[in-house]
Amino acid sequence: MSNCERNKKLLLELVRRPENRRCADCGAADPDWASYKLGVFLCLNCSGIHRSLSSKVKSIKLDFWEDELVEFMKSNGNASAQALYEKAVPPYYYRPQHTDHVVLREQWIRAKYERMEFTGQTKYPPLPYTTGFYEGMLWKKGKENTQFLKRKFVLSEREFTLTYYNKENESKGPKAVISIKDLNATFQPERIGHPHGMQITYQVDSHTRNLYVYHDSPEEIVTWYNAIRAARYAYLKTAYPTGSDKELIPKITRNYLKEGYMEKTGPLQTESFKKRWFILDSQNRKLFYFKGQLDAEELGVIFIGTESNGYSVHECVPKHARGNKWNCGVMVETPERQFVFMCEQESEQREWLDALRQVLSRPMAPNLVTNSRNTLQNLSR
Repeated sequence: MSNCERNKKLLLELVRRPENRRCADCGAADPDWASYKLGVFLCLNCSGIHRSLSSKVKSIKLDFWEDELVEFMKSNGNASAQALYEKAVPPYYYRPQHTDHVVLREQWIRAKYERMEFTGQTKYPPLPYTTGFYEGMLWKKGKENTQFLKRKFVLSEREFTLTYYNKENESKGPKAVISIKDLNATFQPERIGHPHGMQITYQVDSHTRNLYVYHDSPEEIVTWYNAIRAARYAYLKTAYPTGSDKELIPKITRNYLKEGYMEKTGPLQTESFKKRWFILDSQNRKLFYFKGQLDAEELGVIFIGTESNGYSVHECVPKHARGNKWNCGVMVETPERQFVFMCEQESEQREWLDALRQVLSRPMAPNLVTNSRNTLQNLSR
């Protein structure tokens, strides 16, 4: 066996160890790259981010490994690196997964290895996470148009509010004071058309209001995201004082289970089908629909209960299809009515059916049973 083959075999044995079986940064299974500067095993995507930061990476299987580099990997590994670089990660700080947008994964990697935010030995984490107050300018989309304008935002953990102003002159008062109670933030670069695009969602009376914002700095937008998460975490600790981190952390912010266009008909199922943008919020068991994917407010919302409560989801072929361009049907039945939607492709139909059934199969929390009776189902639009 040649020296090259022996080293490759040693590396493959190292990456099969339990602590190295997943990417050190995003958790993707079966990493086949490594940073020989940090001693960690990485997936292809994260290795590309490391390379862009001038870190030294090699393919485990394709590159030549010198003996001293293999020994370095052997004496380090993912567990050792995480014990150092993730020693003091705050519980609210979002740890990106391999499915998350690149801006989150890149800033997580920069925060760990470049800015050394979580070693517990520096001034980090940054003040926005620890003081409970953050302010700055974000580009915000207009409610009735597609123009983005700079707006001042102020986050206050003490007041549990996010405030924004239409003008830089605060003496004229805020445009909106948003309660942290029902606020959610999620990255939406494709929909917003900017790599750092973020959607902020909150409740206004019986409606959901969406804000679409971005910042030109990737570090700044991720700082805003984690500052919002820090404030949300503080609110949840106050609202649920006996709740454990295991229970509360998943409630801080959430990504939506499924999004996309479907065609929708009216309650009689004889009305013309109209193309609508749908968002499935699995945590609140709600299927929202909008006229367009960057609308500020929904046209309607459908609560998704459980089968034992009279809800079901299945494929369908509409009896009276009129105006539809798509042919793959999905029917959602609630105690009040049937909703018929059309997907463009069978793959989309399967994804929607799987996502809706996933929500149906989960037990319904007592507070959501009450909420389901009060959910507005705007059936006329």
